[in-house]
Amino acid sequence: MPRFAAVALAAGTALLVRRAVRRRMSTAPLWPMPALDEPVSGYGRGRTVPRKVLVTARTAPAEGVVELRLEGAGLPAWRPGAHVDLVLPSGLVRQYSLCGDPADTGAYTVATRLIEAGQGGRGGSREVHEQLHEGVEIEIRGPRNRFPLVHAPAYVFVAGGIGITPVLPMLRAAEAAGADWRLLYCGRSRATMPYLAEVEALGGDGGRTTVVAEDESGLPDLGFLADVPEGTAVYCCGPDGLMDAVGAALPEGRTPRLERFSASASATTGGAPFEVELRRSGRTVAVAADRTLLDAVRAELPDVPYSCTQGFCGTCRQRVLAGEIDHRDELLTDAERDDSILICVSRCAGKRLVLDL
Repeated sequence: MPRFAAVALAAGTALLVRRAVRRRMSTAPLWPMPALDEPVSGYGRGRTVPRKVLVTARTAPAEGVVELRLEGAGLPAWRPGAHVDLVLPSGLVRQYSLCGDPADTGAYTVATRLIEAGQGGRGGSREVHEQLHEGVEIEIRGPRNRFPLVHAPAYVFVAGGIGITPVLPMLRAAEAAGADWRLLYCGRSRATMPYLAEVEALGGDGGRTTVVAEDESGLPDLGFLADVPEGTAVYCCGPDGLMDAVGAALPEGRTPRLERFSASASATTGGAPFEVELRRSGRTVAVAADRTLLDAVRAELPDVPYSCTQGFCGTCRQRVLAGEIDHRDELLTDAERDDSILICVSRCAGKRLVLDL
């Protein structure tokens, strides 16, 4: 083979090897462990692939609330009820409902309330409020939709405070379609309730919107839910107490459609001890009843990725090779639950679990 051709072939081979290594590293967060056939640690394909967006506008629709306009190229379409993951500058991943216009294909709009540590905040909302300003570029993943607006003869929406964000696009869609809808919107005070003016305008003079500010009227009366006609779709987003109360107020056998961005108590506590085998690492770890699977795994493999610790973002998702899974997350589809687990909240339903780690 001529010397020039041999050199060119070697250079081309080296380039292909470097590209293959980069691809492998990008899909295997536990490098140098072998890459999985399908990435399952939150960095998959399609709608889970991070995309760059630019903060192009920042406003305050209510006291303690920041709205961000995120512009980017090739943003996937979305429908009311969808949310995106924001990969914050610190690496934290947090979920925020899309509250803009689905027809605006060049940007997403999200809003977040500042939640202090003493109120259950875990740092994400403070980072958004303090670091995400116009001109800042961040990554997002999604959108995903586990709170879709279904076809129904009528709708009842209940929103508490910042819980109006996924509901607002639903109201617009229901109004545009001429659907029969009713909204109960409650909050601590009118000043803290984002998008209040738009919500009241959508309700018009027909009495479809009821606004309850606790500093004026106390807690909302949910008694009307007992008379919701069969077939009416009931949606609720807000504090856990409000969502639990809505479920309790509905007729027996009826359940509301809920959007949660924090894990319920049952998802993070309770369970029996079990063993987990980390097949690729050749290790077996005991998981105590009061310890999460994530904590036990990271004691052996500290580089295992995680973020929300609430079963929402998917960063800690791993492949299960054997064992019965006790799924406690709010993310995985039925098909994904066959062989995947979010180790931050989910557990083993038996005595032993085998992970591809």
